[in-house]
Amino acid sequence: MGRVMQFETINPPKVADAIVSQIEQLILEGVLKPGERLPSERDLAQELSVSRPSLREAMTTLKSRGLLQSRRGGGSYVVDIIAPALTDPLIALLKNHPKAMFDVLELRHALEEVAAYFAAIRATEADREILRCRFTALEEIQQGEHEPQYDSVADANFHLAIADASHNVALIHVMRGLFNLLLSHICRSLERLYTRESSYMIVHSQHQAILKAILDRDPEAARQAAHIHLAFVETTLRELDEEATRQEYSQRRLHSLLESNASP
Repeated sequence: MGRVMQFETINPPKVADAIVSQIEQLILEGVLKPGERLPSERDLAQELSVSRPSLREAMTTLKSRGLLQSRRGGGSYVVDIIAPALTDPLIALLKNHPKAMFDVLELRHALEEVAAYFAAIRATEADREILRCRFTALEEIQQGEHEPQYDSVADANFHLAIADASHNVALIHVMRGLFNLLLSHICRSLERLYTRESSYMIVHSQHQAILKAILDRDPEAARQAAHIHLAFVETTLRELDEEATRQEYSQRRLHSLLESNASP
């Protein structure tokens, strides 16, 4: 009696399922970013070499999974799933409790040291070129008048490019999900850091050191450079806090003295 072979019939995937799989993968890899608009139906169908009915079926599936959404005026956009729920309450808390900024710094220590480490190991030539471009953009903005709002966007984009180069999809999406929080934190940090004239050049050289270590494919040096950068930011901000507290106390004493001298 012959042996029964346990093979299953191979069914080629539906075209719509293949489209869904490809777009999900692009979102997972961070190639399609939160808020990004997809090409028009006609252009996307042509680019994928699929029929428009198959594409429509795939888009319906992706929208039902909460990955894409339609907006007024037309077009399909990648949903920003993580950021609003995760960061908006934290931003509000930080504004009301400034000392919580140091909790953000602790989080940045953990995430960015790991990101720099793996970026040094895994960055492709394309990643390395993006990092160079992000650093150049940061340099060009910082060579002009220091505007924390613009500096912070370029600064955050540089750090996010490092996360992208780590090729760890979980890390990429956590960092992107924290983008608003990161941006808010960096902007407030720079506003205070740049009250010290020497801080700009120190931060610039630290960013340069992180970039060099990644480009040199030296993961330990990259991790250490990220650590040095964030430790400097934390130390400087703590010193500025202490200076502000001393100023507040001394102003109160002065005010009290002036009031007592003015009394008859």
